[in-house]
Amino acid sequence: MNLRSNKAGHVVQAGQAQSKSPGEKAAKPLASQTLLRGLDILESVAEGVGDIADIAARTGMTYSTTHRILSALQQRHYLARDPERGYRLGRKVLELGYRAYSQVDLVRLANPFLRVLAKETRDTVHLGYVEQDNVIYLEKISSRRPVEISSRIGGIKPLICTGIGKALILDWSEEDWLGLHERTAHLAREPLSRQQWLANMRRYAAQGYTYDLGEDEQSIRCVAAPLRDSSNRIVAAISVSSTLEYMDLDRMESLVPLVRRTARQISHELGASKA
Repeated sequence: MNLRSNKAGHVVQAGQAQSKSPGEKAAKPLASQTLLRGLDILESVAEGVGDIADIAARTGMTYSTTHRILSALQQRHYLARDPERGYRLGRKVLELGYRAYSQVDLVRLANPFLRVLAKETRDTVHLGYVEQDNVIYLEKISSRRPVEISSRIGGIKPLICTGIGKALILDWSEEDWLGLHERTAHLAREPLSRQQWLANMRRYAAQGYTYDLGEDEQSIRCVAAPLRDSSNRIVAAISVSSTLEYMDLDRMESLVPLVRRTARQISHELGASKA
């Protein structure tokens, strides 16, 4: 008879199935159930359900189970929470989403258009997307002028005081604009009042492009516009930036058609019907 030892040191006959402990038997179903519940919660939050009681009702879980899974997802940054809007998708979901989006590959798709824009303007060109209250830079093509812009690929800046950041939130509600102001107005070089901020955002939303008039860095100016996908949702934004020496208000206005044209071209490649 062919005998061998198992991991625990017990002798078993070759070919004989080793019994599993009760814990081992239960581990897989329990882990699978927890994973599925976590996915149910993610899908609910993605659909706009942010209150914990509403999430519990939507998924059919108890309040305590919902709270436990929400806490785990928040700890791993799959969810984020703020006092005003409740739970929402976190940066980890955005990271995974943009990796999945590599089937289209936004940076590679946009890059030829951004390079044309950079060549036409001789200024610094950016591509970025929103994460929580910040813009994350996906691409940067540096200026051909003797100008240094402090942004970098992978770097972040506040939405509230950058042109590209404001372009990313043109579709937000006024309530969300004011919420952002309440949370982050102090990050601007010279914070605007609620009324000034709201008036600016209303104007930007109506015209479809935004400016940075030195809110982040005193000497930097920029013109920005959003990029839209096939559902007409803003998924990213682009900007042209330079120093005040090369970009006074008249030149900013002259750049608007170029920036908007480039945004339309990239949006068209992303499937936007109104591009």
